[in-house]
Amino acid sequence: MSISEKKQAWQAAVEKSMAKAPERRGSFKNSSDMELERCYAPQFDYPGYGENLGFPGQYPFTRGVQPTMYRGRFWTMRQYAGFGNAAESNERYKYLLSAGQTGLSIAFDLPTQMGYDSDASMSRGEVGKVGVAIDSLADMEVLFDGIPLDKVSTSMTINSTAAILLAMYIAVAEKQGVSADKISGTIQNDILKEYMARGTYIYPPKESMRIITDIFAYCRDNVPKWNTISISGYHIREAGSSAVQEVAFTLADGIAYVEAAVKAGLDVDEFAPRLAFFFNSHNNLLEEVAKFRAARRMWSRIMRERFKAKDPRSQMLRFHTQTAGCTLTAQQPDNNIMRVTLQALAAVLGGTQSLHTNSRDEALALPTEESVRIALRTQQVIAYESGVADSIDPLAGSFLVESMTDQIEQQAMAYIEKIDSLGGAVEAISKGFQQKEIQDSAYAYQRSIEKDETIIVGVNKFTVEEGAPQGLLKVTDEVEVKQKEALARMKGARDTAKVETTLKALEQAAKGSENLMPFILDAVKSYATLGEIANVMRGVFGIHRETVVL
Repeated sequence: MSISEKKQAWQAAVEKSMAKAPERRGSFKNSSDMELERCYAPQFDYPGYGENLGFPGQYPFTRGVQPTMYRGRFWTMRQYAGFGNAAESNERYKYLLSAGQTGLSIAFDLPTQMGYDSDASMSRGEVGKVGVAIDSLADMEVLFDGIPLDKVSTSMTINSTAAILLAMYIAVAEKQGVSADKISGTIQNDILKEYMARGTYIYPPKESMRIITDIFAYCRDNVPKWNTISISGYHIREAGSSAVQEVAFTLADGIAYVEAAVKAGLDVDEFAPRLAFFFNSHNNLLEEVAKFRAARRMWSRIMRERFKAKDPRSQMLRFHTQTAGCTLTAQQPDNNIMRVTLQALAAVLGGTQSLHTNSRDEALALPTEESVRIALRTQQVIAYESGVADSIDPLAGSFLVESMTDQIEQQAMAYIEKIDSLGGAVEAISKGFQQKEIQDSAYAYQRSIEKDETIIVGVNKFTVEEGAPQGLLKVTDEVEVKQKEALARMKGARDTAKVETTLKALEQAAKGSENLMPFILDAVKSYATLGEIANVMRGVFGIHRETVVL
């Protein structure tokens, strides 16, 4: 069958499906009144086209995971937000939703990420600083007050305490009258990249993987619309990796999670459709577009060939993108608006399913409302004014983009083969392989800046004299004082005996082999705190000590 015949067959299938999921409008034209096709393909036979590219919504998904992509609906526009206490963050979420955001993305403070309550000695000076402080179900109730969880999709950037925060979210939804099978969203829940790139781990890898697979199994049966993991390359890239390393190490982690779930007795097609990914988007627009396309193709082949996944949804790499925080500069911060625009455009041209755009002032502080609005408007201008969403995979067929897509795939696969030879991602991390590769890449990049081989506008070229920044958002120490007071009041009002009973049951389950999620959920509903629940598991599982890499 020729490419034109394949395209006609694909078009017919798409148009049939549009009876249930129509496109945004009847026709897509540019300013010159030219009708844009849904998807462009070569007019002649192109060697390997079907094997390497195909059509949107079809294996190997190089050109997108949905048959109509943004002609059907735009990507979900999420703005990662959270600071201070739950009440302050709730106000920010309502503001963002009123400004046109279509999904929530929750940032938690470091104590919450590390399994400490706000009154713990380890939390001193960090409460509410880089995200919202959540100590118990009481805080979660305030965080989502007035936000209907059956209508809003929520992404939570949380890893070592992901099971606890998911349980809190389920409990809040139930209090709103929304059953667990009606809520939708994502928990990051990607502990492996914490060991290699970020550091907010608690337990050793084996025990962490048990918690993750317990979440997979629990959500399969009880929270079917929830994305149980967002396998993250974002933080790997923020730590200094190259684009190739970001793809390779992220997909290697994905392989490890699938292997762990299969080993735990789950059928691959039972959980794989709910796997999601999270990538970074940097300034080199064409490299980033190629990276996203290569990652999609690689994952589809890994799932079909390595894990024998039969459900097409199991072979789809669905991903959220965040623009690159590490590229933002404190110097001339308005330049960051242009950087974020380029990065967001790359994510859209690469076929992302949801997107967060960083704010111009994030190299200096948490973003102000004005800066967040500009960041959100950046996405909206791309969606509604640029025209890039009117045809699917518009850069396909570019000699440069296709060549770079192939090269990224080849180099990333070589890394995955190396990791396999070391015993897989977990074993390679324990040996410091990924950490050393990332460190070397970060060092080489920094040296290129210092030698003026890489130009950062406003930093090592085109500099100006600047005064002290004005109007930055500050989280005061008063937040910590009030959070501790609220935590003490909550502890004084709860049923202490019930808390102790649920924590004891969790401890016994952790010592055995039962799924931990029901026990964590019971503890959460008794108003046991996040720190108390994490400490029970610390007592059973122990804590991880970092692998030193020289």
